[in-house]
Amino acid sequence: MISKHLPRRTVLRGLGTAVALPLLEAMVPALSFARRTEASARRRLAVFYVPNGIVMEDWTPKSEGADYELPAILQPVRAYRDDFLLLSGLTQNNGRALQDGPGDHARAAASYLTGVHPKKTDGADIRNGISFDQIAAEAVGGKMRFRSLELGCEQTGLVGNCDSGYSCAYTNNLAWKSETTPLPPEVNPRLVFERLFGAGEDAADPASRARRRQQDGSILDLVQEEARSLTGSLGPADRRKLDEYLSALREIEKRLEETERTREPAADLASGIEKPSGIPVDFQEHIRLMLDMIVIAFQADLTPVATLMAGREGSKRTYREIGVPEAHHGLTHHKGDPEKIRQVARINTFHVEQLAYFFGKLKSVRDGDGTLLDHSMILYGSGLSDGDRHDHHDLPVLLAGKGGGALHPGRHVRYPVETPMTNLYLTVLDRMGVRPESVGDSTGRLEHLSGI
Repeated sequence: MISKHLPRRTVLRGLGTAVALPLLEAMVPALSFARRTEASARRRLAVFYVPNGIVMEDWTPKSEGADYELPAILQPVRAYRDDFLLLSGLTQNNGRALQDGPGDHARAAASYLTGVHPKKTDGADIRNGISFDQIAAEAVGGKMRFRSLELGCEQTGLVGNCDSGYSCAYTNNLAWKSETTPLPPEVNPRLVFERLFGAGEDAADPASRARRRQQDGSILDLVQEEARSLTGSLGPADRRKLDEYLSALREIEKRLEETERTREPAADLASGIEKPSGIPVDFQEHIRLMLDMIVIAFQADLTPVATLMAGREGSKRTYREIGVPEAHHGLTHHKGDPEKIRQVARINTFHVEQLAYFFGKLKSVRDGDGTLLDHSMILYGSGLSDGDRHDHHDLPVLLAGKGGGALHPGRHVRYPVETPMTNLYLTVLDRMGVRPESVGDSTGRLEHLSGI
């Protein structure tokens, strides 16, 4: 029994700071069965997008069911194979030309979550569809501090024509709030952190944030009195959970401070655009900070939905840190060159290594009657399969988590050729208690996600 009852939205406040708390036992009293069931049933949705397709020969298992052999690119997530489904045969038909000519990269990103064929224009008259993550956010995110988070790891300030007459709005964005309103991803981890844990009007002002950091140090210093008072009234399990959460928060903050302390403004080798303070030069550190932000946001119930673009579609990022000095996009046009294919596969494997990091973080956080991974649905993949041919069929699709018991992971499921990817979205929304009639070009719901 817990003597003190806390509201679920309990927040520790300090000057310009609001630190939301994770789910504690004190927020779900032992005798409140309805509240405990509600807390355990909470489901989150995250989308982790990688650009330019994947070497499918090293991604797709040869057999179906639970006893498949894990292919080379997916080896980094072998410790979590019972926590994800691999889905083959899904197609995003509206990523194809459909008489619009070149522009597969723009269409790949634009159609990925919408299932809609974007209007070919490089002007202001863009038109796409509402992405399924935003359908979920609209339905389940209204009571949370943020309906959704849109994050990225590559500068997206380009405007105009980014791909054969298609606007940069298509290549740069996954999430679309409406047919004409993309939601640009934030690429600066410091700004994401301040958005999640800032409070008051000055939280949005860069100069005010800088002054507060310089004068006051850690945000935890600003709320330590409230935290100390709260800790004294909690049971042992809650004290441990709160300490782990605040320690994780401080660890992220220290990494941000180290980035700002050590890095000089440097140009992105691929784009020539100077990276502002707060963005690590090291890509792995950058993407892991962003993944940690999603974990913290889910843990503190700040949002139920997040998207992360590892790179804008058509990305020319180089990966010198893993021995790949050539631009990603150029390598995918390999024309069968074995060495270029090997380097693309290395990039693909590197991305999956970051996915494994994400899984580990989600699985380490207790949430209700399970873990954050148990109560989440994590979609990982790309809007292209073969990047050389610009294929939009048989896409690489990994769906992780148990969705609070709504999914039965640990298997490779193959669907009939040309099964709409949007059928998966309709099914995922179903599992979140959101039931639109359709998403993009969907034709129905997928079977075999929750049973053998």
